[in-house]
Amino acid sequence: MLSDLEKKILISLNENARKSFRQVAKEVGTSTTAVYNNVKKLEKKGILKGYFPDIDEGKVGYTQFAIIGLRINQQKLTEVESKLVQYPQIKAIYDITGDWDCILVCYFKSREELDSFLKDQLAIPYVERVITHIVLNIVKDEKKTLIT
Repeated sequence: MLSDLEKKILISLNENARKSFRQVAKEVGTSTTAVYNNVKKLEKKGILKGYFPDIDEGKVGYTQFAIIGLRINQQKLTEVESKLVQYPQIKAIYDITGDWDCILVCYFKSREELDSFLKDQLAIPYVERVITHIVLNIVKDEKKTLIT
């Protein structure tokens, strides 16, 4: 369970992780040392896992965004996913319930790169079926975590 101070610190860093500890301390009403100590504690607990820039994929050449559903032989789900994690085009892999076993969130530089990925990299034993959804528009893609 998070303390009120930890929540305030996370909310502040969620707005901009590049803020100085001094700036965060001013916002949350505590000392810079208290912010530093709490951030280190949150990192040690694995709650704060890293600090990453929010990059617009399209502006760095990744213009094809696809959501790919996989149906995988159930006894081989972990084996297939261990192969999938090596592909840098895959931004996220989710085990899900329902008709599909796994959802991939992927970025590609071109339609040809997506096509090659589907035909070559996803031609993995135990992948029984693939469904691909090309994303036309991203309406919301929130990177911040809801902290209440």
